[in-house]
Amino acid sequence: MLHSHILFTASRRDLSPGLFEADPDNQRRQTRRKMMSRARALFIGLLVSLGMLLVGFDSWAVDRDKLLSDPGVYGTFAAYRVDADWARLEQSARIAHLTALKGVIEQYREKMAIDLYLLRGLSDHADILFRVHATELKDSQQFLVDLQASLFGKFLNTVAILHGLTKKANYVPGFPEPMKNDLKAPSESGPYAIVIPIRKDAEWWSLAHDKRAAMMQEHTAAALPYHKTVKRKLYHATGLDDFDFITYFETAKLDDFQSLILALQQVKEAKHNRRFGNPTFIGTVKSLDQLIETLAQ
Repeated sequence: MLHSHILFTASRRDLSPGLFEADPDNQRRQTRRKMMSRARALFIGLLVSLGMLLVGFDSWAVDRDKLLSDPGVYGTFAAYRVDADWARLEQSARIAHLTALKGVIEQYREKMAIDLYLLRGLSDHADILFRVHATELKDSQQFLVDLQASLFGKFLNTVAILHGLTKKANYVPGFPEPMKNDLKAPSESGPYAIVIPIRKDAEWWSLAHDKRAAMMQEHTAAALPYHKTVKRKLYHATGLDDFDFITYFETAKLDDFQSLILALQQVKEAKHNRRFGNPTFIGTVKSLDQLIETLAQ
């Protein structure tokens, strides 16, 4: 037996490599190894491509802070009342409709800034408000068209749509340095949001620039004590809407906001307000999920 084993071992050493390559099992193993190698290469390639795609999407995503701070950006305020038929839907149907709404908003947030507010319970004008910032007004238009065409949008009744444009400050460059420095201090955000459109009278626009600048300096001096607790943003609406300005306020202290408005009504510039508010919207800042949760109830 030992002799036979030695002969068998010797005979294996004398076999040519070509005989092993001709073995069907060996060929199948090699084929599987090649297929696995190709699959790994393809998988790695897909991961690299996906990573590049995600980087691309990230670069396409809107720079929200830039839209909210740059001049030349269009601001649109769209207020809606939810139809009474909405409450008659089954909750499962409401959730499905709101899921579709979420898809529309998240899609457009790739190119614009969209903020949401709940007005219900604080304002009798409307239930919800959208504040949209975009570099092109047609993009805001398309968003609102798709919003109203969505399953949820069919239950929305338009209350008001206001448009304005952000601009560099007209009068601040001529203010005293201490006042300009005070204006650079950050204002605090808050849960409450108020939107007040304003229309000036014809006399205001006929005044010389230096006279308007003097009145706006008085206006700013009256507002400065509330600069920290009341955040403000101004939109120029002349020609884009029936108003000349849209003022947006955000605060955690409504008493300070009220004091601010009272102080501004006492300055000379206020006498040129032909229309102040009407409508005035007041509500609370909400995330998309928070608003959906409220509307689903």
